[in-house]
Amino acid sequence: MGTPSTVKVGILTAPHIDFEQREQTFLLKQVRIGIGFHWDRFEDQEFAGTLEIIHNADGTETAVNHIPIEDYLCSVISSEMASSSPIELLKAHAVISRSWLMRAIGHTDHVGYDVCADDHCQRYEGLARINERAVTAVRATAGQVLTFQDEVCDCRYHKCCGGTTELFSTCWEDTDYPYLQPVACPYCARVSAATLRQVLNNYDQETTDFHHWQLHYTHQQLDTIFAQKTKLDVGHIIALNPLKRGASGRICQLQVVGEKQTVVLGKELAIRQALSPSCLYSSWFDILPASDGFTLLGHGWGHGVGLCQIGAAQMATEGHNYQDILALYYPNSQLKKILFN
Repeated sequence: MGTPSTVKVGILTAPHIDFEQREQTFLLKQVRIGIGFHWDRFEDQEFAGTLEIIHNADGTETAVNHIPIEDYLCSVISSEMASSSPIELLKAHAVISRSWLMRAIGHTDHVGYDVCADDHCQRYEGLARINERAVTAVRATAGQVLTFQDEVCDCRYHKCCGGTTELFSTCWEDTDYPYLQPVACPYCARVSAATLRQVLNNYDQETTDFHHWQLHYTHQQLDTIFAQKTKLDVGHIIALNPLKRGASGRICQLQVVGEKQTVVLGKELAIRQALSPSCLYSSWFDILPASDGFTLLGHGWGHGVGLCQIGAAQMATEGHNYQDILALYYPNSQLKKILFN
């Protein structure tokens, strides 16, 4: 089958684009990354390919980078995980990022471009983090995707599962796939500090307590955060009651009991967003009422579906190849090579 050889990537900057055209690249200033998450920040980023500027009806502008897919993937795997990572992790990531992209093109809600450059789709942060190791990983797996019954897999992934991966339906639509099943992952629990320094990009290294984490809110703090993030007036929050959990333990329905009203939140991202000024590491947490508020005892970083990036990094460190990594996190899938137009 033939597939497009280029992708159009939308990149969020300030309302008006500030850029510098160079001989073979262009520099975008104040690109926002980690939008809505705890690593939210701005960076200047340099890109290959061509720049298209979309002038929107509201007066803002959107930067769109037209880039060959395999070049795009070199940046993605160096942005999602550091390009100093073990080569087998980078190969595995090239396969799943290529697979996800093939499923996403033509099926996102973006207007004027195929995918965005941030965590909503896949991290794509230009040229700065790419090295020869990343290029080698993409070339070594050129055109390879994961398939199930001749369809390209929707290869989701996250930073750290916390011990068990999650079902697709816990996080998104009420459907599940044979290749996105709960998988026990012992690897992310035993990753070393040295490996984390090797595989995490600079801003991700700021997050140190992701496998098991603890967070305490006073009543006033939680009431304020919840009201600001949800725009719901439930009054003083009396209780947080998990109504439904996914296979890993991630909460996908949470009852919030307030003095004025009771509401039910879901799915997992909505819960994470409602209970944090930015976004909780994950929705896999237990709730301990305290005299002055609530303590959350949590596990993992991200939605938990598909590949656990830190677990996969540890697998590669322990000598597993990329086929082993893909077989663990995407059971019932097969590797297949596609042809680009």
